[in-house]
Amino acid sequence: MAESANKTTNPKKRAPTLYFIIICKLIKGVVSLLLALGVYKMTGASLSDLFDRVVHWMHLDPENRFLSEIGDKLDTITPANVRWVATGTLLYSLFALVEGFGLIFRVPWAGWLAIGESAFFIPIEVRELVIRPHWFVFGVLAFNVLIVWYLYANRSWLFRHHHH
Repeated sequence: MAESANKTTNPKKRAPTLYFIIICKLIKGVVSLLLALGVYKMTGASLSDLFDRVVHWMHLDPENRFLSEIGDKLDTITPANVRWVATGTLLYSLFALVEGFGLIFRVPWAGWLAIGESAFFIPIEVRELVIRPHWFVFGVLAFNVLIVWYLYANRSWLFRHHHH
């Protein structure tokens, strides 16, 4: 009896690594949400016109071959494609925000969601590292491996069911 009473009065153990993961998930969710809203806002505008304005504002040579190729590629993007990208980004942002808030409240399904989402990207990042090695991709891969390992290894005390 005393043991169960003790469990309910003790605050949850501090978990700095979990807090770091939560902050990263929330930042990813907010940035993705802002990006999605920005892309939705651009669906009415011509991307090539916007690109031309940026090129002129930055005083770059619009006749530069690299810049003209980018402009030509932007002409092939349709508003429907932009809406698909914006919708995908919006869904991803909501997913990250749900993960982050679920981890704040330490609900078990949020832990499994974060493990699954992070594990999903590991093979993609490994493939990208093999094809085009880059320190940023390596950092993202290392972070996802840390998330999977940490949440799985500590799931029993991080996400203990609370009985009232």
